[in-house]
Formats: sequence, C-alpha cells, structure tokens
Amino acid sequence: MGKTEEYIAIEDNYGAHNYHPLPVVLAKGEGVNVWDVDNKHYFDFLSAYSAVNQGHCHPKIIGALNDQSQTLTLTSRAFYNDVLGEYEAYVTKTFGFDKVLPMNTGAEAVETALKICRKWAYEVKNIPENQAIIIVCDGNFHGRTTTIVSFSNDPDATTNFGPYTPGFIKIPYDDTAALKEALKLPNVAGFLVEPIQGEAGVYTPSDDFMREAKTLCNAENVLFIADEVQTGIARTGSLLAVCGDCSCQQSCERQKDTYARPDLLILGKALSGGVYPVSAVLADNTIMNVIKPGQHGSTFGGNPVAAKVAIAALEVVKDENLIQNARKLGNRFRKGMQAIIDSNDLISSVRGKGLLNAIIINDTPDSSTAWDLCVALKNNGLLAKPTHGNIIRFAPPLVISEEELDTCLAIIEKTVLEFKK
Repeated sequence: MGKTEEYIAIEDNYGAHNYHPLPVVLAKGEGVNVWDVDNKHYFDFLSAYSAVNQGHCHPKIIGALNDQSQTLTLTSRAFYNDVLGEYEAYVTKTFGFDKVLPMNTGAEAVETALKICRKWAYEVKNIPENQAIIIVCDGNFHGRTTTIVSFSNDPDATTNFGPYTPGFIKIPYDDTAALKEALKLPNVAGFLVEPIQGEAGVYTPSDDFMREAKTLCNAENVLFIADEVQTGIARTGSLLAVCGDCSCQQSCERQKDTYARPDLLILGKALSGGVYPVSAVLADNTIMNVIKPGQHGSTFGGNPVAAKVAIAALEVVKDENLIQNARKLGNRFRKGMQAIIDSNDLISSVRGKGLLNAIIINDTPDSSTAWDLCVALKNNGLLAKPTHGNIIRFAPPLVISEEELDTCLAIIEKTVLEFKK
C-alpha cells in the first residue's frame, strides 16, 4: 500500500463519511500549486471552494498569523483586545458599512444574518412576533445547519434531518416576477440570495437580477441579504458579485450603475485567504443595532488571530490587484474553454464570471462522466471537482498568472481529447 492509500485508509477508518474526496492526499501548497504526499505537483482549480483566493500559504497572511499567534490568540468577547477594533474599522471601510458582526464559518454568518433580519423585522418593521418570512431561492446553498437545510432543495441535505425550521418560502432563481409576487405576501422580512449559485453549478443570473431584486426589496421595506461567502473577495472580477460588471481597479468604487448594495452582507472563506476560519455579517446601524449584549455571539468570533489574518487577506486583494486579475483571466479562461468545446462534444458549454466558472458535461446528471473526467484531470496534474452530477467547477486561486492559466487550459484540452466515457 502506497502513501496515498495509507492516508485515505486512515480517514476512511476513523473519520465520518460526510465527504467524497478525489483520491489525492495533499501535503503542501504555494500559490496555485499543490503537492501530494508523493511530491507530485498539481494545479489547484478548486481553491478550497474559493477560500484560498489569495493562493495557498500567502506569505503576508501567514506572517500575520504567525506574528499574532505568538502574542495573543483568544480573549473571548468577555474582554476587549487591541486588534478587533482595528479589524472592524478596516473591514467596514473596505465594504462600506457602519458595523460588522464577526463570526467564524460561512454557515454561522448566514445564521447570524437570518437572526438579525428576524429581529429587525419584529423591532423595526413591526411584523407580528414569530410571523416573519424570509424569501430564498430554489437551488440555494447557504450551509448545512438545521435551519439552513430547512430551505434546501437537495435531498442529501434534507432527508432524515427534520423537523425543519419554518419561516421560509422559495422562489425560482433569477426570476424577478416571482420575487415581485412573493414580496406582496404578508410579513416578509428579507430576501436571502447568492449573487451566483456556486454549488448549483455556477448558475449566473441575468445581469440586472441583483439590481432589480434590490429595488424591489427597497420598495417593500424588505432586507436584501447577499450571501457572498463563495462569490465575494474578488472571485468574480469585482470585490463583490453584487457589484456586477464593474470596472473598479484596486479597490471597490461602489459604482452606482452596477452595484446592488445589500442591507446585510455575508462574507467568509477568502476573508481569511483560507488560513483561518473567519466570517462576517456587515450592515448599517439601523439594522445592526437591533442586536444587544447577550443576544448573539461566538467564543472565537473576532479573536485577535482572525482579525489580523483578515486584514492581511484583504490587503493582499488590493495590493496584488486580484480584482482585475480575476476579471482579465476569467475572460481568457472562458475563451480558451470555448475553443476546446468547439472542437469536442464531451463538453456542452462553459459559464461563469471572473475566475468562478463551470463546464457542463454532455451527459446526464446521474452519470459518472464528470467524476471520471476529474480523476483524469487529476492524473494529468489539475484538481477540480464535480458539482451537481454533470457539472465541473473551475475556480483557481486569483493569483494565477496568464502562463499558468494557459498551461492549465492545455491540461484540460489534453485530458478532454484523451478521455473516453
């Protein structure tokens, strides 16, 4: 038994079987590159589901982690510390909100936003107690907590996990008319939406959906809640996906003709560059101030290490022009993929924005073709993962260079040409 098989066997024996990884055991990462336990090199085209937008083990982020972890790691929120305020000021200024509520994971941040929305509904909008409704979209993925799976369409997420949390209604994604009708229902407090549905297969809505949704929510005094855990932090060629097709340079200019400003913004994943669990909910005072001491919190939320790491991660995005790089290389990737598609019938289409993209395999969702193609890509030195059966997501770290991207396109083309169903 080789090293890879040994590590896989240990996980299989001692770990819960709640994931189905590709058969590769990674031991080292740098930038867009990762190496397995046998020192074989791969290009990472998943980026830990967009958590490592800044690349694996970015020296500035790792430096912040090392420095702070040798000074003070955790105080809980029972006391002030000398780092959290600095982070709160930095992150609110970066995204243009009055306040931030720091948490750890994406699902925690979504739960936090739902609680804030409900509390605002009862105390500000005067919805009758326990009657608040939050609109969500079909095909959503916001995490796997009990409340979140209660409004999932995925049978794996819902089967035998009931009873489910009430208070949610689903509408079709990218359907302005359906949203308009749902907003007419009594006691609607919020609309929770992903600007691009990543787990659903990088389902990218029409260009005006986010802006129209924001306008409709404003008209009905309903909170527009953007889940940017996966799409935020430059992934789509804008600082946030709700920024639309902006032309911002190093930092977000909040361009009025493209920006659909959320009332509640949910961030995670790349907020730390994948180095440490950091998530956040941002809002203005009129919304955030409904939360009072003792009503929500987290022992680790806003800890000094998380704060320093998040500042460094956001500085890297600005200093290394990752917004523009994602925008430019995303266009290059889709153009290169289309050339491959035009000469082969294995792939039917490519879609996405920035460096969040997906290809649709010309086979049924219940076939193994997408999985088998990902295994073949792995064997040729590129790591990607299927989502929803016949869809493969391609999302490399945003630090990838043109030369590296072209090398990866060549790997994909070679694999597709050699692949047999």
